Amino acid sequence: MCKHSISIIIPVINEASTIEVLLTYLSQKATATNISEISVIDGGSEDETMTLVHEFSKKARIPIYVIPSKKGRAKQMNLGAETSQGSILYFLHADSNPPQDFDTLIISEVKKQNLAGCFKMKFESNHWWLRLASWGTHLKWRACRGGDQSQFITKDLFDEIGGFNEQYTIYEDNILINELYKRKQFVVIQEWIGTSARLYEKKGVWKLQYRFWMIYLKKWLGADSEALYSYYKKHISS
Repeated sequence: MCKHSISIIIPVINEASTIEVLLTYLSQKATATNISEISVIDGGSEDETMTLVHEFSKKARIPIYVIPSKKGRAKQMNLGAETSQGSILYFLHADSNPPQDFDTLIISEVKKQNLAGCFKMKFESNHWWLRLASWGTHLKWRACRGGDQSQFITKDLFDEIGGFNEQYTIYEDNILINELYKRKQFVVIQEWIGTSARLYEKKGVWKLQYRFWMIYLKKWLGADSEALYSYYKKHISS
């Protein structure tokens, strides 16, 4: 295994419809010697997610593990980081597909002392607003960041920051990204990661975008983690 190896960490709950497709994709797009393992951290799925991962792992050329966890993406991702073997952590959503040679691209940035970052992101939608939002992710501006772009970070830097803040049931990605921007330690790799627009399709583009803007505004005005989650649970996850 190379000096710089990647642990891919995928937090899931009820992702039976996407997880096999993603694992197949990762197996095809990555160089096995660059990947320590793929850890699927399950927050209590009630569908076939865990069974599908177990079955897929039997024939995979990259070690794949499914790890039960308490519910909550921050808790799930921290557990994945704690059990990882790689020197680089790569946090990936189950409905996203990183670019060809994503592993080589990440390792190349780390070798240049860019210890954390993401890819630019493209929604799988032709809606003009989502296309514009996708275009904006190539910029370095903090306002253009989000968890759907995926997140790589060296394990040493992740531990130094203290991982994801488990007080936050939502917005945990942004809390970590804020810490990285404070350290001026963030790079946007100029290759596309594709991500599903399924929540926008389900809730409506403008309605959901408004709800996300309200969450950002509430956080900026000083709302705590419970207030943010309460708003999210009432208006988005319901």
